[in-house]
Amino acid sequence: MDSLDALLSRLFKLHRKTIELSLGRIERLLAALGSPERNLPPTIHVAGTNGKGSTIAFMRAILEAAGKRVHVYTSPHLVRFHERIRLGAEGGGRLVGDAELFAALSACEEANAGAPITFFESTTAAAFKLFSETPADYLLLEVGLGGRFDATNVIAQPRAAIITPISIDHPEFLGSTIEKIAFEKAGIFKPGATAILSVQHESALAALRREAGRKGAPLIVAGEDYAAREEHGRLIFEDERGLLDLPAPRLLGRHQHQNAATAIAAVRYIEPDLEHGAFERGLSQAEWPARLQNLVKGHVAALAPEGAEIWLDGGHNEDAGRALAQSMADFEDKLQKPLILICGTLATKDTSGFLRAFKGLAQEVLAVPVEAEQANPARDVAAAANTVGIRSAACESVESALRFLAVRDWRAPPRILITGSLYLAGEVLALNGTPPQ
Repeated sequence: MDSLDALLSRLFKLHRKTIELSLGRIERLLAALGSPERNLPPTIHVAGTNGKGSTIAFMRAILEAAGKRVHVYTSPHLVRFHERIRLGAEGGGRLVGDAELFAALSACEEANAGAPITFFESTTAAAFKLFSETPADYLLLEVGLGGRFDATNVIAQPRAAIITPISIDHPEFLGSTIEKIAFEKAGIFKPGATAILSVQHESALAALRREAGRKGAPLIVAGEDYAAREEHGRLIFEDERGLLDLPAPRLLGRHQHQNAATAIAAVRYIEPDLEHGAFERGLSQAEWPARLQNLVKGHVAALAPEGAEIWLDGGHNEDAGRALAQSMADFEDKLQKPLILICGTLATKDTSGFLRAFKGLAQEVLAVPVEAEQANPARDVAAAANTVGIRSAACESVESALRFLAVRDWRAPPRILITGSLYLAGEVLALNGTPPQ
């Protein structure tokens, strides 16, 4: 019998090496499948550069705390493909199982009949088929790349759209300015479908407003229609409906307060009568791996110096670097420890831009390779660290970097941040024996 891995491999081989952003291929495949995208639950479509997954994690946790069944589609996965597709169920959702995933992918392969199509397009079609066949109250749908020509943008009328913070990423596809990237992200706006905007750069906000006006999409804007602040260790959210006094988000970092606020604003819009307790439980229970995830047990934790803190984050662009550096500075204010970065990046990313915020904060960068296409050699990552003024060394792997640190004589156990790529984060979770569930 054919295996799931073999099927995924065949679909990947249909992938065009040069991505041509278009909706034509997935529209053809969906039509051959009977148009499952027309039979989805109310959909919240989420685009942006940073914070998409975390915002979705907060929304899912809040809605599930209220007893809702929630489908979730995100990408990329960290360890197993199944992480991309979560099927809603009573009492909380579950990752798609082997048999049902195999059946949906096989149906897509047969319907596609060998025609050129990207891996993301064919697997998105499979996800839509699964979501259309399983009852749920909502679908939280993350854009893969951009928005306007992303495979998820075949949804004709979402219940709402969300744009998380926009910054420079994927300039080869989306443009080299914030304005051009915002235009592409705003491609998910649909007439009459309200869009919730996170805090944005001024130029991004202006572009989003223009497109919303052109499309006839009402806006709910951070800083104007809703706001959040930290007060005595709690999150205070306020909009036109009133004030919510909530526990601090379970996901760490100041940037997560804004992601939580965006999620709350969206849920307050789609479920105006949701009880206060659902927001409390949701913020306290939200999970999203490899976003300032503290590794306290497992193989990776065992390799580190005794008493060391290990943090894992998939951040990989300049804004993510600033947010992570701020989190490390906040940790330092509470408890001083030498900060060491173990970093691996892709050649398509601005490694120097990502690392620049850590100057004066990180003692050293240990550069490692990433098992991915277009990965940066460790020596290039080390050179980028040197360029921004951080001492660096190249290592063969995360394991060798940790062993290198473990034999040092530390006056105080270090704080270790493993970062630079979601692909690297996935490798670390697999190595640690703690894949996402």
